Amino acid sequence: METFLAQTQRLQAPEIDYLAVAPILIVLGAACLSVLVEAFLPKTQRWSSQVVLTLLTLVASGVALAVYGSAEETPAQGVVTLAGAIAVDQPVIFLWGTLLLLGFGAVLLIADRSVEPGGAFVADAAIRPGTVQDRAQAGRFGMQTEVFPLTLFALGGMMVFVASNDLLTMFIALEVLSLPLYLMCGLARRRRLLSQEAAVKYFLLGAFASAFFLYGVALLYGYAGSVKLADIATATAGTDRSDTLLYAGFGLLVVGLLFKASVGPFHAWTPDVYQGAPTPVTAFMAACTKVAAFGGILRVLFVAFENSSWEWNGVLWGVAIASMVIGAVLGLTQTDVKRMIAYSSVAHAGFLLVGSITLTSEGLSGTMFYLMAYGFTTIAAFGVVSLVRNADGEATHLSQWAGLAKRSPITAAVFTFLLLALAGIPLTSGFIGKFVVFTAAIKSGMAPLVVIALIASAVAAFFYLRVIVLMYFSEPAPDGPTVSVPGAFTTVAITMGAAITLVLGLWPAFALDWAGAGGFAF
Repeated sequence: METFLAQTQRLQAPEIDYLAVAPILIVLGAACLSVLVEAFLPKTQRWSSQVVLTLLTLVASGVALAVYGSAEETPAQGVVTLAGAIAVDQPVIFLWGTLLLLGFGAVLLIADRSVEPGGAFVADAAIRPGTVQDRAQAGRFGMQTEVFPLTLFALGGMMVFVASNDLLTMFIALEVLSLPLYLMCGLARRRRLLSQEAAVKYFLLGAFASAFFLYGVALLYGYAGSVKLADIATATAGTDRSDTLLYAGFGLLVVGLLFKASVGPFHAWTPDVYQGAPTPVTAFMAACTKVAAFGGILRVLFVAFENSSWEWNGVLWGVAIASMVIGAVLGLTQTDVKRMIAYSSVAHAGFLLVGSITLTSEGLSGTMFYLMAYGFTTIAAFGVVSLVRNADGEATHLSQWAGLAKRSPITAAVFTFLLLALAGIPLTSGFIGKFVVFTAAIKSGMAPLVVIALIASAVAAFFYLRVIVLMYFSEPAPDGPTVSVPGAFTTVAITMGAAITLVLGLWPAFALDWAGAGGFAF
């Protein structure tokens, strides 16, 4: 008994820096409150309550992040809190700010009920779209609002994921961000079966990827005797344990991370899920999940495996080349706008991986800037895609976009600008993002990889330009689609994404300085 009491006295609760983790606590706490709103409020009051709660949550979390980041007592090297599970440093502050801004834009697209009457989401899969029941439900209750707590839980998981200081915390965060996304992909009001098929594919492939990740964690624990990133780094610097555990564990772990980042050849889910999911959810996944996944990849590579980079660098060279080639070449064959952007994201994932494997401060800041630039461009692009519609819903086949500039010059002009940004044309954020990433890679001695990336960029530019030519130099079909007048939410989301794309292309210094403010804490 005395021994037990003595051990109890030695146990202490972990120290928690509440100001540092306040952005996460606000988002996850509001997600729980959003579930209660969904459970207890009448259906007629849920949409307005959920929209206000979700947007206020993102604003409050952003304010908390700004207060912490600007406080004089905030350590420049970052802090490690929650018993070493969470590290809040300058890269995490940048990534959290990016996720909150992108989440704000995505929530605006999700909340819009003017483009799709009744909203883009439905909860009752038994009601067939277009039937009397479907129209009655849309008119009486508006859009189904389960998507808002799911969005907050996914965003909270992303924030924990990029700040995880050990692999078990990272795995839990991976599941927290993934499970809501699986559900959100199947909530489309239109093309219900396609949406549910996308959700099932994403779930099954995501389960396999999670298994790879977890098995890799187990092998690395056997190698290092710990799941903390700093302990793994120490073990890789010198240990008498078998390197087979290190190689196998790293390989399996990276497979799980690359799947979530939609890096080829681990991209099989991407085109089907992008096409089948409701377009606002596709925008959320394409922007925020990419930021979270590469934030985790950067932390793992820079903190845990920097000492062993000579062992895995060549493998990730090959993965980056495969991703760029797959995205650029297969993107040429697509006839659906959403699938085209999906393969574009695979190519961009390869470009991002080039910056991630440099293991230099320039590569770190350049990759994070690229993530921000790509995220805002993608949010705006999918916002525009949601506006081009026919009687069956969104008109995403490329042939239906012929002559769009004659039907809606403003919509065509905005989409053209966003496509040029994705292609990396000067005066856009896409050009600056590629420039800083490729410059960092050349400084790290990866000139051959940069040459391949430039060729892939040139190939990918063709399918962006093909859409532009189609919109401006083709005659519209008499029964072609119309362009919906966007509501206030969609207008703000598209305007914000396009404006930031322009600003980051003309005046990137502020974002680059913020991204390069410091390194990872561990």
